[in-house]
Amino acid sequence: MAAKRPLNVVKISKMKQQKDRLTMITAYDYPSAKLAEEAGIDIILVGDSLGNVVLGYNSTIPVTLDDMVYHTRATARGAENTFIVADMPFMTYHGSLDETLKGVRRLMQEGHAHAVKMEGGIEIAPAVKAIVQSGVPVLGHIGLTPQSVNTIGGYRVQGKDAADAKRLMDEAKALEAAGAFAVVLELVAEETAAAITRELSIPTIGIGAGRECDGQVLVFHDVVKYASPYMEKRFVKTFADVGAQIREGIEAYVNEVKNGAFPAENHVFKADEGVSESLDSLYGGSKAGQENLQKQETASDKEKVGAQG
Repeated sequence: MAAKRPLNVVKISKMKQQKDRLTMITAYDYPSAKLAEEAGIDIILVGDSLGNVVLGYNSTIPVTLDDMVYHTRATARGAENTFIVADMPFMTYHGSLDETLKGVRRLMQEGHAHAVKMEGGIEIAPAVKAIVQSGVPVLGHIGLTPQSVNTIGGYRVQGKDAADAKRLMDEAKALEAAGAFAVVLELVAEETAAAITRELSIPTIGIGAGRECDGQVLVFHDVVKYASPYMEKRFVKTFADVGAQIREGIEAYVNEVKNGAFPAENHVFKADEGVSESLDSLYGGSKAGQENLQKQETASDKEKVGAQG
């Protein structure tokens, strides 16, 4: 496959105008990113969902800026020709602007991201504007915002009634006005997501937000069912089941080692002719070797007696 050129915010904007749907996948490491790039993905999001998916936390809240820098850097190494977006983790953009920009700088300079993603709407618009003005593209994220799950009443669909739909529309417009190049709509009623998509000049990227968004994003581990146990989600479609294949492969490995089938003849390396006999004669692996060792021990004992005399 010929090397592709990474997208940029200008190309991403044109894709909406041309009705060319964006594909985004959330990945967290070198091999996952490399496979996603080889498959032709448009954008890779290094999401703070790595807390749940990779680090074993029960939410995204424990994920630190150091975690995000580390995983973004690994992902960027695996997908050098893909547009990389890194999540700003919990409480790294709600304090002073100086602290916010320090976090952004680390993700860009140390993590080698091309853009950052931030959860929230009207309340973070000033921070989004400042980051964009500093030269860093920002991907917005509204609807279900996992970092705020404790204040929005859990993992529930957003924008189902008129008041909540208007709230989401206002937040999307605030992000657009602040300079965000696109906005993720997570777990949003399809009709609301469709209306927001029509209203905005910037692309919308849906996850559990229906069929009318300008693009879609799913988590790598959901796409290929790489988890145990795997939790089914209504808004996710799995396109492969590597989890089962991995488990079966490891079970087969365990069994073959236990019963002696692995390693087999074709897995080993041979020494030059005579090496085995030479080692046996020196170290007692044969009768001649044992006799040689006995002679050496007897001579050593005599030397000790003579020294004592």
